[in-house]
Amino acid sequence: MYLRAMITNPTAVFFLLSAVVALAVLLEIRTRVFRALGSALVGILLGMVLSNTGIIPGESAAYDFLGGPAVSAGIILILITVDIKSVVKAGPRMLGAFVIGGIGSAVGASVAAVLLVDAIGPETWKLAGQYTATYTGGGVNFAAVGAALDTSGELFAAGIAADVTMTAIWMATCLTVPILFGRGPRGDADPHLEIAGDYASQSGVGEGDTDDGSPTLHHMLFSSVGPIELHDLAFMMAIVFGTLWASDWLGAVLAPVPSVLFLTTIALLLAQIPRVSEIRGTGVIGNYLVLIFLASNGAMSVLANIVVIGPPIVYFAAITVGIHGLIIFGVGRLVGLDLKTLAVASQAAVGGPASAMALATARGYTDRLLPGVAAGLLGYAAGNYLGLGVAALLRGVIGG
Repeated sequence: MYLRAMITNPTAVFFLLSAVVALAVLLEIRTRVFRALGSALVGILLGMVLSNTGIIPGESAAYDFLGGPAVSAGIILILITVDIKSVVKAGPRMLGAFVIGGIGSAVGASVAAVLLVDAIGPETWKLAGQYTATYTGGGVNFAAVGAALDTSGELFAAGIAADVTMTAIWMATCLTVPILFGRGPRGDADPHLEIAGDYASQSGVGEGDTDDGSPTLHHMLFSSVGPIELHDLAFMMAIVFGTLWASDWLGAVLAPVPSVLFLTTIALLLAQIPRVSEIRGTGVIGNYLVLIFLASNGAMSVLANIVVIGPPIVYFAAITVGIHGLIIFGVGRLVGLDLKTLAVASQAAVGGPASAMALATARGYTDRLLPGVAAGLLGYAAGNYLGLGVAALLRGVIGG
């Protein structure tokens, strides 16, 4: 039941989301159950509780900021801690997982279209194309295919609303699957649990350093290697704002290449400069920005909107994502891919590169972070083609 006085002031919304993150991190540190869930998933769920009980709205300028400049800043700060050599081996496996996921999205949208054509109407084939595209490359593809197919405004808006809810739910699912269904093929434990345990027992970096004594990115996401000083923050902010400005400018000048590609490239190049990689606290602050972005993702998932946009549209999104999940995790495991890679690849397809990076960061899958971004960028390129292809095929099959 909704409260009478909803908090809509963006500053107040920021406060509540920051409180959610603080509580989620505290629960992860002190409670074994929440440690297994992880602060990212707990933040998403608490954000959903706040919006679905009417305490905060499902739409806010705060969410726009967190989903734009804030999460981009977090991505930059995390990327400048990454050693490129550590991710090379994960590339081919991530690509294979992503291809399986793209096929799953196409099959899922096609099945949903056949099942729901009577409930949705003559534009069902268009929606199938858009959902295939968005669950291969993200929301950018949903808009691009919708514009190309001239989808009606009502169906377009309803499709976006259902997509937002389903993407948040799937993020929570991908955060949970590797924990619920055991270990990877080699029996390696989830490093995220080890990090949380170390962090709970001591405030320093703790165990898990590399052979040369330098801390791993796992630990850098939870604890700085030393006290953060003024010059660390000064360099950090200069890098963030400079990279954001440069990537936006390059994205506008060199369109249609997405700006996230330039952002990733610039940050990785900067990461190879010793002075940049020595800045303390980048991983911790970057991880915080990702966590509050995920909490806002949960807050945008107002389940009551299902009544407004119509259950058939929600069913369409749920069937598409559900079949995508069954195929990517089912087929992926059959061919020997580990759950961590499959989870990041699935999130790259459903939510795009930023979403994949958020998942990899939240769970500490550092060797899958950059391959996940690469898979998401591939989705930008492939999503439109696959979506338009599915739409054309279904138009001939179910009519429209």
